[in-house]
Amino acid sequence: MKEFKWKNIKTYSIKKRKNKLKVSDFIKLEKQKFPDLLPDVFKANELRTLVERMKIARKNKKPIIWMIGDAVIKCGLAPLLIELAKEKFLTHLAGQGAVAIHDVEIALIGETSEDVKETIKDGRFGMAEETGKFFAEALERGRKEGKGMGEIIPEYLEQINPPFKKYSLLYNLYKLEIPMTFHVAVGTDITHIHPLAKGEDIGYGTFRDFQRFCEIISNIEQGVILNIASAVIMPEVFLKALSVVRNLGFEVKKFTACNIDQIQHYRPIQNVVLRPTQDGGTGLSITSNIEIFLPLLGLLLLEKI
Repeated sequence: MKEFKWKNIKTYSIKKRKNKLKVSDFIKLEKQKFPDLLPDVFKANELRTLVERMKIARKNKKPIIWMIGDAVIKCGLAPLLIELAKEKFLTHLAGQGAVAIHDVEIALIGETSEDVKETIKDGRFGMAEETGKFFAEALERGRKEGKGMGEIIPEYLEQINPPFKKYSLLYNLYKLEIPMTFHVAVGTDITHIHPLAKGEDIGYGTFRDFQRFCEIISNIEQGVILNIASAVIMPEVFLKALSVVRNLGFEVKKFTACNIDQIQHYRPIQNVVLRPTQDGGTGLSITSNIEIFLPLLGLLLLEKI
């Protein structure tokens, strides 16, 4: 066996080495504004990029689409999204069916989110009369008038003038004339188990919204799309909509897509962050509890910190 000559190992100067961190990247405690305080590394840079792209999109009047799961409503974040919509940082809302359900309940009684652990025991889970009746009546009217869920639900809500309307995201976006679409899988929402529910109304409402969503995605070039706390439905809807518009010949490549959630699941990463942006876009992912991160993002966009 050849002698292992340890002393012959070659080294070189640390000054010639390419390093990923410099003191210029460090947190800057002397700065007064939060964005300037952040170190120039990792997710701090992705946060900067997201805020910058959203501001550029607003300035250039490009779409800023928020795809959300119902957790956004259940965390009490509707007032923040309303304010961002007023400031043109939200130009379209797309959500799962439960987004509309929880928001409507807030508008009606100022409360939502039942204790499933208790109500599932005896079959009371999902059986709220007022919620199911509201959606059944609205969707039936929507089908007859040729309107999707995102059109008829806010319209119907506005017509009944609910007592807690100022807290309702749907009501306020409707008044701001911001388009909304809702995307459901039959059987996933409590409104589907109400005795007045009709499959033809549910199916028409959400299919109409998918077509409207495709139209909005066709204009997202140079815009921004966020996926927030939706691990399956919205990433799948977005991927199909993107395929539709590209199939029809629309140039939709250079946009910014960001997934925000406390866990980075497979579908959001693949179907929102990576695959759609591979030909010129920018994909970002930020891992955080939304009840902490979204207020921070809002303050940065509104330049309050």
